Amino acid sequence: MSPSRSQPVGDLPASRIPFSFAPGGFLLVLSGPSGAGKGTLVDRLVRVRPECTFSVSATTRPMRAGEQDGVQYEFVTREEFERRRSAGQFLEWAEVHDHLYATPTRFVDENVRAGRVVVLDVDVQGGASVRRARSDAVSVFVYPPSIDALRQRLLKRHTDPPEVVERRLRNAPGELIQYREYDYLVVNDDLEAAVAKLVAIVDAERARVRRLRPAP
Repeated sequence: MSPSRSQPVGDLPASRIPFSFAPGGFLLVLSGPSGAGKGTLVDRLVRVRPECTFSVSATTRPMRAGEQDGVQYEFVTREEFERRRSAGQFLEWAEVHDHLYATPTRFVDENVRAGRVVVLDVDVQGGASVRRARSDAVSVFVYPPSIDALRQRLLKRHTDPPEVVERRLRNAPGELIQYREYDYLVVNDDLEAAVAKLVAIVDAERARVRRLRPAP
């Protein structure tokens, strides 16, 4: 006969367990080709999960219309970027489409130690760099429904000239095959379904036993 709910099990008191659990923080990396919708997914995720915080990358690319310094990116000169890189201030860096991008180490470390989920929105090259630097990072590949969908999304943004759009599309097939290197795959053909899957990934990773810590 199994014990009733009121009976003690082992050394545990019958009324309640002796402690609660506090989930630990971790680094969440979203990668995929330009136009896959990574930025939109990140925006929705941090809106519905307050424990998630977006890590603002540094970049040397020009600011686009509608962007703000320190919000989408920290826009810096190449000289300033190289100074910070030489000083060891970046977790990873990459040159993509003739511009430099990097993730600041200090922001990531401080927030992970505080128990938050630090979310990175990086290209495939940056994703590979982060996985090499942090083997404990959780990686998600954002996969578009088709190359044509990528083209339509890139053209709809009106942020890049046609030749840049075509160059990004030429690079896309080589980027897409790298999804096998990631922990999770989210196909972004339906935004609400993709957001729900991403939230489920975060919730599952927050419940991993190796990250849980007893809380008084």
